[in-house]
Amino acid sequence: MGVYEVAILGSATEHQRQVLQATLDDQINDFGLRLGEDVVLHDARTIHHRNPRAAFAAAYFGGAESGDEPIASELVASSQPVVPVISSNGDFVRDVPAFMQTANGIRLNNDDPSMQVLASALMECIGLLRRQRRVFVSYRRPEARAAALQLHDLLSSKGFDVFLDTHDIRPGDPFQDVLWHRLCDSDVMVMLDTPSYFDSKWTRQELGRALSKEIHVLRVIWPEHKPTKMMDLAETIYLEPAELVGADGPLAEEAAQQIALAVENLRSRSIAARYMSFTGRLRADAERVGARVDGVGAHRAISITLMNENRVWAYPVVGVPTAETLNDVAHKARQANQGGIPILVYDSIGIRDTWSTHLKWLEENIKVVRSMKLSEAAWTLSGLED
Repeated sequence: MGVYEVAILGSATEHQRQVLQATLDDQINDFGLRLGEDVVLHDARTIHHRNPRAAFAAAYFGGAESGDEPIASELVASSQPVVPVISSNGDFVRDVPAFMQTANGIRLNNDDPSMQVLASALMECIGLLRRQRRVFVSYRRPEARAAALQLHDLLSSKGFDVFLDTHDIRPGDPFQDVLWHRLCDSDVMVMLDTPSYFDSKWTRQELGRALSKEIHVLRVIWPEHKPTKMMDLAETIYLEPAELVGADGPLAEEAAQQIALAVENLRSRSIAARYMSFTGRLRADAERVGARVDGVGAHRAISITLMNENRVWAYPVVGVPTAETLNDVAHKARQANQGGIPILVYDSIGIRDTWSTHLKWLEENIKVVRSMKLSEAAWTLSGLED
């Protein structure tokens, strides 16, 4: 039995099943997991054998009747996440069974032949990707303002929470504190690499701090601009002159859509890399104080045995934790029947002091979860005896 389970139901063609399976395999591999072992893939014939304790999600391809409707209805009735899927020219009301129409669906897009959007949605449902979809746009206003505004609106329309300095800092808020806080909470940085990008200390700091937090960078290089080799390893899109309508944008529609899809593709790798880094750093700190990491379970929970042989479960959280995050960790721990108080582990560097104080208050008043700063993991673990 797997720790995670996914089902493909409905009228999906064999080609669609193969494509979705391949994309899920790629995303799962980023987390060091294996499809067929850690993540089990079901169809209508095997779904009755699924593990009810495993994190689960299903994609239901609407259209012609498939015979899978009773199975899907059972899943919906038991509050399991089922994502309705329709073709690019499909009709939601016509193609999706009525009992499923209260759920938000996904329309397949010809610009996304590998079904990255659907795969990411399933990964979110089973808890490998966080539900928040956050992007930070780094740019020089004189050279890329129109393009930045365009990407803000386009990515927002695709379900991303996009940070743009001109839109997302309220009057009276400390500008840089809020900016770094939002950067820390981002999955991907979109870097609009214009000729003077590296002339500004602010954009240099944004880039450097994104890299320090292991946030993946999508580099969009302006036409005829010779980029610095400093960023050779970044995911890169080169714009052609015809793809830039004005000097600072907007971008041609096809180029903007390409960037949006690249953000979707990069997001899974970025989050996975940060989780893997968390696990490695936590393992090193645990071993430094005589504890040991026994393994990783559902929802990326890390089992740690302390020096007194008591076991605790640590839940690494990418980005800025909230009260909702605490509730989510408590819920997952109860589902897994782990016992004890789960520990939410987060990287506090760059997070606003007021937010850290708020988290401390939540921990003191909500006793079902405790929090631990990654930078203080060794110190905190060595003091856990109960």
